Amino acid sequence: MKKESYEKLLKAVRSVKNGAKILYICGKCITVSVAACYAAALAKRVMERQYAAFWLLVSVPAASFLLVSIFRSLYNAKRPYEVYGFTPLIPKDTVGKSFPSRHVFSDFVIGAAVFFYEPAMAAYLFAAGTLLAVIRVVTGVHFPRDVLAGAFFGAVCGLSVGLFL
Repeated sequence: MKKESYEKLLKAVRSVKNGAKILYICGKCITVSVAACYAAALAKRVMERQYAAFWLLVSVPAASFLLVSIFRSLYNAKRPYEVYGFTPLIPKDTVGKSFPSRHVFSDFVIGAAVFFYEPAMAAYLFAAGTLLAVIRVVTGVHFPRDVLAGAFFGAVCGLSVGLFL
């Protein structure tokens, strides 16, 4: 996205009373709800004594998260507010590490991993991840390529659970 596109988005959100605050709260609620869903999926595996499934649902997202974090640090892509010199709508002062979006990656890797056990929950997680991707772009903390890559790589990594079933 170009600077003008971000300026229009930021202006539109700022024109809505508490617009930035609403997006910030929505993003936080999505993050907490994804964590709660993940915890519920893990707890269900333990309660049903599906220990192999539990460890698969822990290890694949954890290893994937570690790998994407290392890649982000090495690649170190700048964020929109760094490139274009504006203040993002949500509190953020991180320098670099924009590609891919780890928030969106996390939602999609968890969603894809639990898909094999909880398809309805996975549908929610994919929808939540998509909404979070929009919020991350609209608030100026990620480029569209960052969130698209996060969703793609998260889904691919999470679907690798199917290889072990």
